[in-house]
Amino acid sequence: MNKFKVIIEQDEDGIYVASVPELPGCHTQAQTLDELNQRIKEAIELHLEVISAK
Repeated sequence: MNKFKVIIEQDEDGIYVASVPELPGCHTQAQTLDELNQRIKEAIELHLEVISAK
């Protein structure tokens, strides 16, 4: 299993935003941290699938 550093920030509207510096373009947002964690895991998986398909 790969491990990636995830940057989590909260914007001025209270929305959480996560990005993965090692995977350019891999980011997501959510209203709760639980939802954000699930979404960033899915975003990482999809990003890796696209990279491996090239």
